[in-house]
Amino acid sequence: MTDFLESFAPGLPEQAVAATPPPARRVWRHARVATLADASGWGLIERGAIVTEDARIAWVGAEADLPALGRAAIEEHDLGGALVTPGLIDAHTHLVYGGHRAHEFEMRLQGASYEDIAKAGGGIRSTVAATRAASEDDLFRVASRRLKTLRDGGVTTVEIKSGYGLSFEDEARCLRVARRLGQSGVTVRSTSLAAHALPPEFEGRADDYIAAVCQWLPKWHAEGLVDAVDAFCERIAFSPAQVGRVFETAQSLGLPVKLHAEQLSDSGGAELAARFKALSCDHLEFLGDAGIAAMRSAGTTAMLLPGAYHFLRETTLPPIAALRAAGVAMAVSTDHNPGTSPTLSLPLMIHLACVDFRLTPEEAVRGATVNAARALGLADRGTLAAGRRADFALWELEHPRELAYWFGHPTCRRTVVGAAADMPIPPAPGTALRPPRGPRAG
Repeated sequence: MTDFLESFAPGLPEQAVAATPPPARRVWRHARVATLADASGWGLIERGAIVTEDARIAWVGAEADLPALGRAAIEEHDLGGALVTPGLIDAHTHLVYGGHRAHEFEMRLQGASYEDIAKAGGGIRSTVAATRAASEDDLFRVASRRLKTLRDGGVTTVEIKSGYGLSFEDEARCLRVARRLGQSGVTVRSTSLAAHALPPEFEGRADDYIAAVCQWLPKWHAEGLVDAVDAFCERIAFSPAQVGRVFETAQSLGLPVKLHAEQLSDSGGAELAARFKALSCDHLEFLGDAGIAAMRSAGTTAMLLPGAYHFLRETTLPPIAALRAAGVAMAVSTDHNPGTSPTLSLPLMIHLACVDFRLTPEEAVRGATVNAARALGLADRGTLAAGRRADFALWELEHPRELAYWFGHPTCRRTVVGAAADMPIPPAPGTALRPPRGPRAG
């Protein structure tokens, strides 16, 4: 029997990682399995097993009840009593960019606001300059390290937004990098966020820039670079009317939309997004009752981003109790970006969602699995059940509530993506993959 926890594959070239298929049938034994398959509860199976066929789950249940299908498996893995959960889904990231903004963090600590920095030419524009100056290969190398860190923390699906190129070719480069990252063992959904900020060459001509974005989108879509369209609707970004033009273009192309909404003020962005049946509205610190009602009616997911809230030292909480009472699904993400949430730990966001936003541990874990899948429009993952993708994470934990309890601890043993184990993202030059961690001492 193969001992999965003790095996380790060195870094593979990008093409080999993408091309190596898992055996047709595998059985994964000796695990505590949290399926999250029901509408509530952990779905915890104390001594569980999972049978996979190709990249799908064929069966999950108590090991004592393994069907003949599992006993005839081509390959078996002893999971050593690990806790198994659905693979985490990071449904809001800005993973592809150049440079960093540590100096702006220092400025904020000295009293400058996010808006002050943006108006002075910092913020998104400074990252745009660094991104434009980087080669496509450089962007890939840096982003691949970030993606590997996310996977080391249990992430098996990630959404990557553009938004730091802000020209036709520079946005396309970022989208191409996202597609390239999607060949490296983690599912990547690519989102165009060209309507993120006004580039310097369009200073004072926001309507002209929006018109340009609406011309670019069909070309990127024709190249297969875009899965969804996002925009930043805020007083320092674009108006609801301008965002509406972008969304109309997306709708004409059959692309779903999502929105950075109500982060700094209640601009009516959530209501606008709901009219277009948006997959999610994200941030939402200033979301009002009308926006909540619109999101509920449209089935739009509320994307909570506690990393940005924490990093910016915000004091206005998203209306968690009102969203809960309305039955609006709540997802949790890192919002990884260089300016307001430079974290690469989704488990840490689960913790902050509980401590800062008052989610329960189950709500926070579902936010990074079940509801995160919903926020990406993916119905084939987020739970462990027959027919779902065989994406799961192994943890050095006894109970899934510990995902919210521990923070600053590397508790993920391994991730399995589409039933394929030990297929790490290729390292960038000058880096080395870390060997697997052993069992927790003590």
